[in-house]
Amino acid sequence: MTKNSGKENTKEKNTDILFGFHSVYEALKAGRRRFETLFISRSRSCKRGDKIVSLADSAGIKVSVTDAGYLDELTGSDSHQGIAARTSVFPVYNGSEIVSWIKQHQTPYWALVVDQIEDPQNLGALIRTALCTGVDIIIIPKDRSALPTPGVSRASAGAMEHARIFVVTNTAATLRTLKQHQAWIAGLDAKADTLLSQADLTGHLAMVVGGEHKGIRPGVLKECDFLVSIPITGPVNSLNASVAGGMAMYEGLRQRTICSVG
Repeated sequence: MTKNSGKENTKEKNTDILFGFHSVYEALKAGRRRFETLFISRSRSCKRGDKIVSLADSAGIKVSVTDAGYLDELTGSDSHQGIAARTSVFPVYNGSEIVSWIKQHQTPYWALVVDQIEDPQNLGALIRTALCTGVDIIIIPKDRSALPTPGVSRASAGAMEHARIFVVTNTAATLRTLKQHQAWIAGLDAKADTLLSQADLTGHLAMVVGGEHKGIRPGVLKECDFLVSIPITGPVNSLNASVAGGMAMYEGLRQRTICSVG
């Protein structure tokens, strides 16, 4: 374990700065990133810090003890909880790899497609719910969308580090590919006549959640085989994108669990 009092270049290519206990801890457990250095504040919580240092030592990762001010500068935040790490970027898949993944998957697959979710907090919440409900893959458009960054990892409380994420250039074309491989495409749309609980969310399925402002784009909407809505009563007429997506995924989990038991 070394001490660090000098500045480092935080803008190296092909590296991320993870920060916060959950992001760093889950990344260490997942083993999908290459860790260059783990940074620990002198004023850290001993119990949490020791847990992470133990994992890092076991993996032969360099541990640098520094002060909170340095971590503020390194991460650009004061919410690092005394823990940060310089790592390789989060590994994502591209659209051309989806077919290969489908062919290797033996059971009915389930994909979450986020269509231009721009808020990292919303994307992080959706990713965490997807992991909790058994979603197999998450598909994100390359442009005009939040991407799997350290901020999203933090928003997901580290769940992103375990997710299988595909970043695609053309969402509509990707949905057509999924349909060619037996998937039904379900889109969340507040105007849909079919309620979420009335739809069949079993089998090969891709569930599309639209962006915070305009919902699912028209070109993507055309590729949906059916649309579902979530009933709303009261003075407001819409749900946060991550909340709506979470409700839809848990309904999907309910149906798929019943189907597998039956």
